[in-house]
This record gives sequence, C-alpha cells and structure tokens, in this order.
Amino acid sequence: MKSKITKLKGANMDIDLVSQKKKIHWKQNACPWNLKEKTKKHKCAVKNISICPYFCGIEYLDTLLCCYPNKNLKKSEN
Repeated sequence: MKSKITKLKGANMDIDLVSQKKKIHWKQNACPWNLKEKTKKHKCAVKNISICPYFCGIEYLDTLLCCYPNKNLKKSEN
C-alpha cells in the first residue's frame, strides 16, 4: 500500500529561517493536520526538537512532502 504524498510549498518548518513574530515573505501552504484540528501548533520539522510523524522529506526548493493523514510507511520500515 502506498501513502498519498502532498507537496507543501514553503516547508512548514522552524529551522532558523524566521522567528514566529516575523512575517514570512514567501508562499507557505498550510499544514493539513493544523487545518483538520483548526490550530497552528503542528510543525513539520523543528531544529533539534522534532519531526512530524507525517513528514516524508523535502524536495528542492523548500517543498515539503507530507503523507497526512496516512502513516509514513518509510518511517515504519526502520
């Protein structure tokens, strides 16, 4: 079984690019998990802290691969 991968532009990450108080000047797609739960608490990746369980990688240029709401099958193989 293959999980559907969604490509999110702007990579919903907090990796020393901007602080939460600064405005982002590039297009950033919303996290589907945040949309479902009507929140802004979920991040795909946060430096030295966590990686979302639905995170499936990053493509050039800052396009995040997300498999929400399905399990990351590659992650479960390890």
